Amino acid sequence: MKIATNEMENKVDELLAVLEKDIQHIQQCLSNLNKLRSLVIKRDDTTLSKLLEDIQSESNSYKNNELKRQSLRKELAKLICCDFKQMTLSRLEAIVPEGQKSQVISRKTKLRESTEELKKEHLSTVLLLSECARFNNLLLKNIFNLSQVETITYNSDGMAKRQNDAAFVNLRF
Repeated sequence: MKIATNEMENKVDELLAVLEKDIQHIQQCLSNLNKLRSLVIKRDDTTLSKLLEDIQSESNSYKNNELKRQSLRKELAKLICCDFKQMTLSRLEAIVPEGQKSQVISRKTKLRESTEELKKEHLSTVLLLSECARFNNLLLKNIFNLSQVETITYNSDGMAKRQNDAAFVNLRF
């Protein structure tokens, strides 16, 4: 029984280290979202491209941490004889010793707060990008006159004159 307890404490310690990396990753994501919004507003395409490449490489390297977390969850679920899906931090905090319990609660709280903040920042970024897309679409429609089939102008007599073949850009070569 003592061996199983030591093994569980070691697995919990490993999980706590993985959760700390998760928290750091979420904080990095928050920072990246702020930079992304800033660069979109500034229209700094070169720095934006570099940031997107960095985000992609971070995402690829973070996969190892995710796999490690899932592996530890499976091992802990086996140790306490429960289903993998039922192995949560709340369940873990109920069975670990007091010293580890406070660490589990701390990581769980940090994760919850960080993910809530990430959701808000993600929504802000989505709204900004959708607004940029809407504005660009509206601008293109007005430039290329796609929103109207024909244009109505008035001469000096007040008579309406319709132009349906006028274009802002000549597409003929």
